[in-house]
Amino acid sequence: MSIEAHQDWLNKQSRVSLMHGPTPLEPLDRLSEELGGPRIWLKRDDCTGLATGGNKTRKLEFLMAQAIEQGADTVVTYGAVQSNHARQTAAACAKLGLACHLLLSERVDWPHENYTRQGNVLLDKLFGGQLHICSLNDVAATRETLLQQFADADRSVFEIPAGGSSPRGALGYSRCLQELATQCETQNIAPDMIVHASASAGTQAGLVFGRSLLDIDSHILGINVFHPDPQTLKDRVAFIVNGMFDTWSEIRALRPLQIDVNHAYFGDAYGIPTKACIDAINIAAQFEGVLFDPVYSGKALAALIDQINLGNLSHLSDVVLLHTGGSASLGAYADAFDD
Repeated sequence: MSIEAHQDWLNKQSRVSLMHGPTPLEPLDRLSEELGGPRIWLKRDDCTGLATGGNKTRKLEFLMAQAIEQGADTVVTYGAVQSNHARQTAAACAKLGLACHLLLSERVDWPHENYTRQGNVLLDKLFGGQLHICSLNDVAATRETLLQQFADADRSVFEIPAGGSSPRGALGYSRCLQELATQCETQNIAPDMIVHASASAGTQAGLVFGRSLLDIDSHILGINVFHPDPQTLKDRVAFIVNGMFDTWSEIRALRPLQIDVNHAYFGDAYGIPTKACIDAINIAAQFEGVLFDPVYSGKALAALIDQINLGNLSHLSDVVLLHTGGSASLGAYADAFDD
């Protein structure tokens, strides 16, 4: 299949409309001038519109279409207590009239009261999501009990993996890359690199798949914010991408798969902001009026700033930072910003 045929195939995949798009692609010129490196462009997927925005909305467009096609009346999904994915799933369910159950694990050691009351937790409840909070060790048993209750009640359940990271969900970021390529062509930008926070692997898998599918010549760099061992993230991206090619055997790779991960900005653990991350959030807010979050995009921004300061990107002209959203969690991390 040609690039055009692949584009047509991607556009025909079943999805429901949940987001505002295309999301803006805007230059961060004050920050770029301050750093003195390549020109930084921000792909504003914090502006997808659903429930304050974020990258999961693109995935949910494809996943919710599948749920509706299967006649589901109840959606169950998973994440940490401050999951951005849970918040967007709850909002999507509210919009589509589906019951939403969120199984949230206490995997982040952030011992402040705001963490369990503010941010995404508050929004989950506003959107009508039913929260099931448990320890990480109890997730499997809680899931089994919950699904049995639904079976006994003759509910039709659609399960979504954490982060919406499945072959179908990842199509959202293949479509995002297609959208970004069109914007770059229109604005006469040739991005040398696309940087983003990578955790449950679906966003990176969609970008990697889209790069191969659409023969796009940009280096995709995932900043690992979730996995203590970065090889686990690489393997997870490869697993999803290979699952996409297996699921849709009618399409083929036009470019070899490129899975690149930087682990240097992970910090102590998932969900624990680093000093560089907090500094980066302050810099973006004060130089560009843009909010980043301390779990995902803040660490990606910190990585980009540091790589520019180290001179590692001095040979590049244009870099795109994909803002995956998450600023809704800032209130839960208010203690991280105390002087």
